[in-house]
Amino acid sequence: MADNELDNLFWNALCGEQAAFSVGNDRARRFHPSIGPLAGLRDLSAESLGMSGELVQTTGLAALGLVGVSEDIAVPGTEVLRGADGVQMIFSGAPAALEEIERAAHDPRITPLGESDYPEMLELALLTETGPFAERTGDLGQFWGVRENDRLVAMAGQRVHTASHVEVSGVCTHPEGRGKGYAALLSRRVAGAILATGRCPLLHSYADNETALGLYRRLGFVERARVRFTLYGPQG
Repeated sequence: MADNELDNLFWNALCGEQAAFSVGNDRARRFHPSIGPLAGLRDLSAESLGMSGELVQTTGLAALGLVGVSEDIAVPGTEVLRGADGVQMIFSGAPAALEEIERAAHDPRITPLGESDYPEMLELALLTETGPFAERTGDLGQFWGVRENDRLVAMAGQRVHTASHVEVSGVCTHPEGRGKGYAALLSRRVAGAILATGRCPLLHSYADNETALGLYRRLGFVERARVRFTLYGPQG
């Protein structure tokens, strides 16, 4: 695949900084099922696709996110459960966006989330269908949330890490907490923490989610590439 680390983001993360959270080999890897279904391929060769199929058969559901691919790719021994077009976006560094990020860093409504919050985080992610999320997704990076009446109503955090980029992910708000700007606030908090490490924030959204795309553009993110997300399950 292409040389830019973002063109094969998940593979680079799974083989690099986050290898300890993955299972697989030098052709196909995935996050441990307790972390989530995201997987990556070294390339689109028959050998790599075959190894990916073996991973699905032995570890369960897995999801590929492939840049520059417009259709679901057949993986031996699996069946496609769901496919969708997505957008990969990176932070532009716009001065106005940076000012908002600085303000968010000091907002008293935001609280860091930890392992004791994992059950509530998973419940919120499943309720809002925020995308791939599992019981230990929080192991991948710091998450922050907003609580109302001691209940978690919004969260966002860090998921995929590479040498120069970190993904803002798990952005979601409970229906009863919407309309208060929590998604923007928390996304800015996560982006600020990433920038503080010298890396660039990036994120993904479904291509047809205009609400989310509009929010991310206002936060200073710009589209970099189109991605095809495909969820696979064992055949039969």
